[in-house]
Amino acid sequence: MTLVLATILLPLVGAAVVAGMKKNDRLATLTALVVSLLTFLLVIPMWASYTPTGDRIQQKSSMDWIPNFGIHISFGIDGIALVMIAVIGLLVPIVVGALGLTDKLPAGRSAGGFLSLILVQEALTIAVFAATDVFLFYVLFEIMLIPMYFLIGGYGGANRQYAAVKFFLYSFLGGLIMLASAIGAYSLASDKLGKGSFDWETLVTVVRDAPLGTQIWLFLGFFLAFAIKAPLVPFHTWLPDAAGQAPIGVAVLLVGVLDKVGTFGFLRYCLPMFPDASKELAPWVLVLAVAGVLYGSILAAGQRDMKRFIAYVSIAHFGFIALGIFTFNEQAMVGSVSYMLNHSLATGMLIVVVGLIVMRGGSTRISDYGGMAKVTPLLGGMLLIAGLSTLSLPGTNSFISEFLVLLGSFVDYPVYTIIATVGMVLAAAYVLWLYQRVMQGPVRGDALIGAGGGPGTAMAPELGATKAIKDLGGKEIAILAPMVVLIIALGFYPKPVLDTITPSVQATMSSVQGGK
Repeated sequence: MTLVLATILLPLVGAAVVAGMKKNDRLATLTALVVSLLTFLLVIPMWASYTPTGDRIQQKSSMDWIPNFGIHISFGIDGIALVMIAVIGLLVPIVVGALGLTDKLPAGRSAGGFLSLILVQEALTIAVFAATDVFLFYVLFEIMLIPMYFLIGGYGGANRQYAAVKFFLYSFLGGLIMLASAIGAYSLASDKLGKGSFDWETLVTVVRDAPLGTQIWLFLGFFLAFAIKAPLVPFHTWLPDAAGQAPIGVAVLLVGVLDKVGTFGFLRYCLPMFPDASKELAPWVLVLAVAGVLYGSILAAGQRDMKRFIAYVSIAHFGFIALGIFTFNEQAMVGSVSYMLNHSLATGMLIVVVGLIVMRGGSTRISDYGGMAKVTPLLGGMLLIAGLSTLSLPGTNSFISEFLVLLGSFVDYPVYTIIATVGMVLAAAYVLWLYQRVMQGPVRGDALIGAGGGPGTAMAPELGATKAIKDLGGKEIAILAPMVVLIIALGFYPKPVLDTITPSVQATMSSVQGGK
């Protein structure tokens, strides 16, 4: 059994065990935490055994599934998939450990049910990044919607059902269109090889030789599914609703990991399989990318809810990632892939910190807070670190990613790059505005000044009484510490990540340049 397969199976087994612990929330949480930590530990030897200059796909495993149609259960990783699997392995223990600190489960809901869905989501998301059979990828792409649907619809906010259904329908429809294109690629393989195949490496060599018109139609099927998932404007409307209604831990996985399946799909499927169509349609994609940067940045300014604010800032970031991918410049593409990792860390931490704020203040509305750093200086510092990483301050992990995207994309697309830069500057200003509103100035708002209380007290909504707001405790610091360390460490020494992803990006670029 390969390490990749082990990281998929372990959370699934753990989910089955945790699901049976409905009457013991503490044991269920401890078991889920152990399983998620063991999964992360498996990623360490996976990374250590990966050879960036070796085969493009490593840690391979395969078995027949539907042999009459050339369908296999096949897994393997390249540098891009490895980085995303690593960030999943890191974020899930943080989400599990933060349960109770950032979220309260609805009445009558057990931790066992919630955490089992989290572990299933982890396993399916890892499998999506590791799948090397296109039909298997499609099946996993659709199935991974199910646990997320129940996590949002069963444990989210007041409008959770609407948000969950909207999330599911958007992604499911995109997946069906992708399936049509996958069948088209299968037919091309059948015509050329005498037998159909869904093997990714086989399809890359077959489909890339198809006529431009055929490539364009097949490209559009895959692109639409990934543009919805990414999400690119105008396919983004599900994200603010889903992120705004999802529990904090679920929002971390949704915005920090699940959305990266879209940008990963551009790199793994759209560019290598349809190089001529990718180059032909790139100017249109760049328009959508830059529009997303501006749209997300401007809409973020008008948000009153902290979680929706983060969602719109993320839409701007995803536009920036797409810009780096579709400029077909190696530096820009390396920047985009590293941005996928660094966005997950920065946004994941930002969402967790927002959850800690909401648990203390009882509200997600920005206007309900003010001067909180006077009461909780450590929490204020954590929000500042997460915010500075989000706006790509030099010395934080996101800076090198943004710098590489700007440096590479400016070579051939200076106008797009300049416009995107303006959008990112606006987003940076809005992140600082969020920090200033919540943490600076006089202590104000009902969330911080309870009835009869003064600065340093907060309303406990469920009790109708006041209680002292506490700063971060030891457990909360332990949860945030890994992300803080990585944000600073990768800000000053990003070489391990860049060395891992660069050969995979070069292989992708070689596939694109080898088109007609």
